Amino acid sequence: MPTAASTPALHGSYDAADIAFLLKPVTIRPTDVPEKERLIQSGVRHYSEMIGFEQKPTSAYEAIFAAALRNGAPRLGRDIAAVAKALQASATEAVTLASLVRAGAPIGVLLTRALKRLDVDVAHFGISVIRDRGMDQAALDHILCRRPPSGLFFVDGWTGKGAIASELERTLARTRPEIAPRLVVVADPCGRAWLSASGDDWLIPSGILGATVSGLISRSILNDDVVSPGEFHGCMVWGHLKPHDRTQDFIDAVWPQVEAALAATPAAVWPIEHRTSLNRRAAAVIDAIAVRHGVSNPNRIKPGIAEATRAILRRVPERVFVDDPEDSDLAALIHLAGSANVPVEPLPCGVAPYRAVTLIKSVS
Repeated sequence: MPTAASTPALHGSYDAADIAFLLKPVTIRPTDVPEKERLIQSGVRHYSEMIGFEQKPTSAYEAIFAAALRNGAPRLGRDIAAVAKALQASATEAVTLASLVRAGAPIGVLLTRALKRLDVDVAHFGISVIRDRGMDQAALDHILCRRPPSGLFFVDGWTGKGAIASELERTLARTRPEIAPRLVVVADPCGRAWLSASGDDWLIPSGILGATVSGLISRSILNDDVVSPGEFHGCMVWGHLKPHDRTQDFIDAVWPQVEAALAATPAAVWPIEHRTSLNRRAAAVIDAIAVRHGVSNPNRIKPGIAEATRAILRRVPERVFVDDPEDSDLAALIHLAGSANVPVEPLPCGVAPYRAVTLIKSVS
């Protein structure tokens, strides 16, 4: 049986110097979206046991991404610089970034480059954390055999409800209590990250694409048929999307903005008081939607621009809540909702601190 240690390094379509994915490439039969939704909600299968086939983006959606990248690159560059400088200031030993697959990978690549530019000893890995299943222990062990635990930070793109932050905390408390669950993101509207550039729910360009901005890697897979004990969690490599890959386009567009911002941008500060306030407001919105629409399973509620957008791409949505349907940062979300005939409507109490929330349809 192959072990995690014997698994060849995986970089996807990233430069090898930018990231090593601690994942096992696997092949499983894709499950169509309606069937996957039924199996998830009925409890027959966990979402991590299945994968849906990832379609190429339409030309209209590609244009929306291009506009989001053009408009968002300057802010993202400043935010990456601010977070990198905060990490530099807090690190007492060599820094290791463990980016959570997939959304953390593009952000982690930029942070890694920024830390190197700041003369920090940094290594970058992509690892799997799965809701209700925990962190990939083989991947974590692989990292800790090579890097000091005191310099370990976990990177994601943003927070939604904070489910992955909770999973990170539970896993480390159970298996590695000496390691702090330091989650680092660019945007933390629910106040669950250890460090963030802001609490704004804004259009992070990488948030509206999947594999084509994440090295052509699928989300992680944990299925006993293809992943044995002691192996890294699995992933599909979506080779059919290579002609549409924007992974390097994204990095090439944002990295010059990071370089330009590093000199003058102050280090990010993320005080507990602000996080607590955001967490309280975010929980109130989730509770209001659950009560108003009779939602007993909070996993059906996907808050934040990125999570709301991805839910339409990967799940069976019932409706989308927004404060302002004319908000330019919601263009991708509104486009997808229209294409899928999903109603977009305001919520009487508003959706702040989020700007959009998708409600998954109950199919069980």
